[in-house]
Amino acid sequence: MNIALLGYGRMGKSIEAIALTRNHSISLKITDATDTYDFSTTDVAIDFSVPTAAVSNIKKALDAGVPVISGTTGWLEHYRDILEYCNSKNGTFLYASNFSLGVNIFFEINKRLSELIANFPEYAIDMEEIHHTKKLDAPSGTAITLAEQIIDNTNYKKWTLDKANADEIHIEAKRIPDVPGTHEITYNSDIDAISIKHTAHNRQGFAMGAVIAAEWIKDKKGVFTMQDVLQINV
Repeated sequence: MNIALLGYGRMGKSIEAIALTRNHSISLKITDATDTYDFSTTDVAIDFSVPTAAVSNIKKALDAGVPVISGTTGWLEHYRDILEYCNSKNGTFLYASNFSLGVNIFFEINKRLSELIANFPEYAIDMEEIHHTKKLDAPSGTAITLAEQIIDNTNYKKWTLDKANADEIHIEAKRIPDVPGTHEITYNSDIDAISIKHTAHNRQGFAMGAVIAAEWIKDKKGVFTMQDVLQINV
């Protein structure tokens, strides 16, 4: 399979290394918006760029009839527009805030725990996420996914980076050198606390998940999630 890398930073390089070990080829590497987007030999595009480039990258791949998966965060105010654009092109698109198998299992644990805790308002929820200092957006897309899952299952109304009101989930976003990604959710009451935590040791899990998603999405049509790829809760 020939893979286009839309974004060739640390994640792009990690994806390239994994893809080559799985006998794939890299057909295109985009490092700058002025680069030439030649998708003529590409089977699947993987976008790990920056928030300001993601929408354009995704649309260019869809315009070329190339399935595209994106792990870029910070652009999700345009997510609905991208879904409509994909459908209008009869294209193929998959977005995930995190491609790690472990994180996607963590998502399922978080959903179930938030369902259980919904009947016990004495538990207040706090979240913390830690990433490397080069991560441009805060909170992380993974943290937003986790918070939105909780909001869907409880009486919480929104998340905030600021001091939280009673109906808001506070997310503490920290940036520390060389931290691939840590997410912790704590349900705290006067008598006890329940915490769940995922810690990434390196970027290999993210890169492997992205390549597996690219392998899975090739020759499919429609809009998908990592739940589809990993057959979790489907």
